[in-house]
Amino acid sequence: MSQRYGIIDIGSNSIRLVIYEKTEHGAHRVVDGSKRSARLSSYINEQGELSQEGIHVLIDTLKIFQLLAKQHQLEELVPIATAAIRNAANQADIVMQVEQETSLHIKILSGLEEAEYGFLGMINSISVQSGFLLDIGGGSSELTLFIDRKIIHSFSFPFGCVSLNKQFDSKQGLNDIELTQLYEEIERELAKHDWIAGYKHLPLVAVGGTARAVGKIHQASIDYPLAQTHNYPMSDADVMELFNQLRALPQDKRKKTNGLSKDRADVIIPGLAILTKIFQYTDAERYVICGAGLRDGVFHKLFFPEQPLHNNPLEYSIENLIALHTALPRAHTDHISALADQLLSILMKDDPSRQSYALYLNAAARLYRIGATIEYYQFAKHTFYLIVHSHLNGLSHKEILLVAAIASFRSKGKAKSELKGYSKLISQEDLDTISRLGYVLQLAAALDRSEAQSIQSMELSLDQDTMHITITEAQTDMELEAHNVEELASDFKKHWGVRPILSIELKQN
Repeated sequence: MSQRYGIIDIGSNSIRLVIYEKTEHGAHRVVDGSKRSARLSSYINEQGELSQEGIHVLIDTLKIFQLLAKQHQLEELVPIATAAIRNAANQADIVMQVEQETSLHIKILSGLEEAEYGFLGMINSISVQSGFLLDIGGGSSELTLFIDRKIIHSFSFPFGCVSLNKQFDSKQGLNDIELTQLYEEIERELAKHDWIAGYKHLPLVAVGGTARAVGKIHQASIDYPLAQTHNYPMSDADVMELFNQLRALPQDKRKKTNGLSKDRADVIIPGLAILTKIFQYTDAERYVICGAGLRDGVFHKLFFPEQPLHNNPLEYSIENLIALHTALPRAHTDHISALADQLLSILMKDDPSRQSYALYLNAAARLYRIGATIEYYQFAKHTFYLIVHSHLNGLSHKEILLVAAIASFRSKGKAKSELKGYSKLISQEDLDTISRLGYVLQLAAALDRSEAQSIQSMELSLDQDTMHITITEAQTDMELEAHNVEELASDFKKHWGVRPILSIELKQN
């Protein structure tokens, strides 16, 4: 039986509810959510207290979220709070009033806990080994150094996009003198930690609203074909160009920027100042925008305590996607995945590209029938859509498209038509790769056309323009498979230069 859990993230800038479902087959997914731009940090008075008005805003928001949560019959609703409440002088009073009014007990995260949860959410969703992770919040920013997917250093800095906006009002933009002053403020805090300057040329992985916003703005400016900012790479030049454009605009004009939500227009400039200054200070290699962070880390830690950290994000996300589509013929797809790997091994025996191609082919083979869980007759089209719009964590946007196109492959012409809207990401060379790997997948599927997993062992050899596929152990007569291999042989040869020939030479017991 499935179970649902809710996490309320009480930040300095916004308050978010995310509702997760754990299915009876062990998968998880987000099923609902809501966000309110509460700006709690703007209610902090001169005494460092969250005003009564701010507390009422918080309580009203929590009550609205409780109404939504009630409809989902949650197993548990967990409210967590970061800098706005953590740093409030009347923290205890806030917690008490919230509990009296809502029966919710807020878990206040320390700066270290916030960084650790953010790291867990990120590292489970991107295949990056080492780098800096920056989570820009409203009232604080967490910077984490990780090497070989393990935290080495972490610190929560007392500045965020909202708090810096109060100090450096960017309503009319931000000129060079003001930017220099803001940068100096950030650098003074960074300089207190020697470990930050000790590591150079690492990627800067950015999470949070500022990071997502800059990704969306950039994608809108170049007419990017995928509506996805997770695992989106950006160069220093691209980010600085956007930053300089935005800080030259007053807030009323800034709101009209494509890709920028109106409720972030007032704090995007100080947020980008934090992002760009830390990039410069660490002499980072590139930006990577990450869509997973604190809430995802809390979910994994609280609700998968036996194994919150996943060593292979791609493998985990493939398994999760399969578990969400239980009608997928798992035994068949696992079998053709193994067959496809054998075929590729001999076709690309000494090719240095084989390892990456094998990764794409494995994912495509295991997911190629996922579209049939929606409708069989056009399952290839549904497969392409589901893969492109699902989370295949650990792959770049281009790689996701490659896997989707290989999994849904029917012919080179149809693949070209399917991908015509993605020309910014897919080249003619990529289309050739898709076709070659698509035919390997088709051949593997032909070898299990009966879906009986009949082949127990086979031997492969190349002889001039022929690939000999010799079945040495099988549970059926393979007549259906032989027919399908023959039908595919001519098209296969056009792309690989060899014609597959299937023969049966069963070993005698």
